[in-house]
Amino acid sequence: MGKAEKEHLNRVLTAHLNTIHETLQMMDQTPPLEKVAWTQVIQIGEQLSKQATIAGMLWNGKAPEAKELEENLTSYFNVLQGFLLLSHGSTVGAGPTLSSSIHESVKQVVDCSFRLMMESVSLYGSRNKDKKQTMPQFVGAVWEACSALKKVPATNVIAIGRAMTQVAVSVKDVLREIKELKPASCDLRDEASDDTPSKAESLPEDDDLGEDELGSDLSPEEMKVAQLAQEVVSETLGTIKELIRTITGLLRLETPDDNSKFVDCLEKLLKICQGMGAQIDEIGACLYPPQEIAALTLALEKISSNINEVQKEVESFQTSSEPFVESCNRLGTVLKQMESELACSSTTELVNKMQNVAVIN
Repeated sequence: MGKAEKEHLNRVLTAHLNTIHETLQMMDQTPPLEKVAWTQVIQIGEQLSKQATIAGMLWNGKAPEAKELEENLTSYFNVLQGFLLLSHGSTVGAGPTLSSSIHESVKQVVDCSFRLMMESVSLYGSRNKDKKQTMPQFVGAVWEACSALKKVPATNVIAIGRAMTQVAVSVKDVLREIKELKPASCDLRDEASDDTPSKAESLPEDDDLGEDELGSDLSPEEMKVAQLAQEVVSETLGTIKELIRTITGLLRLETPDDNSKFVDCLEKLLKICQGMGAQIDEIGACLYPPQEIAALTLALEKISSNINEVQKEVESFQTSSEPFVESCNRLGTVLKQMESELACSSTTELVNKMQNVAVIN
């Protein structure tokens, strides 16, 4: 296990790594010519897993010869090269969302492969016997990355449906937080001003209340706004769920050939859906006292605009979507109710301020 052999292995490894980097650059600059089914990518991923197993087995027991390692490097990177070319072909007709999922999974496989091969070469000539025990974890990482390929969405419809589901999960979290808001309890400070010892002595028991708990207590007026917001968020969640059902029902409309307009429409729907999710986050943040009425009003207006856009896009599919339309109508109703309540709150707040100014003068 001479120094010259180790240097040669490092040069071979560097050459293979450079080839893969060049392939990745080519893939970024050159669109694929022929569509490849994702099942083919999964199959070659399984071959790569087997190659990773072989690489790990070389270090079971006696250390391998330099020639064995070099042959393993060549075999492994040849399969990895084929994996990259096939995965590139799978992006034909893929929109930004599906392409992102593919690229992320491919990157994970490449990164794990690099670490495995670099570790294998670094072990050659090493006198640290314990270091060989790290190989199984590097091999396992490649297995996991290749196995994860089976979870990558095979179509634009599935990819966008999953992305919308993530928005729905976020909206559901906001809904849960709103439900945890509670009305303010009786004013403890008023009790403290009472001269009776029993009430004064009860104050220390409430010292355990944290600032977050006190900060989430709402006045009756604020609680009414929060209840309306809860309805808005709940109906928004229902609308997104119906949109997902409508989208997944369009799976039959997606074809490998010339579906760019269809995919563009799906991507636009996702972008609008994500915009609605962002406004729901804004609503949730604005409900804590003091409530931000202007920001809440703006968020409601944006959601209302988003709903109109979504309905127009869905109508372009010329498919049955009655449950979705009904959900949109319910959402529109609660949006108007909350907007009306916020308008009253703003007017009341303005009158109170004017009265205070008059009293001061």
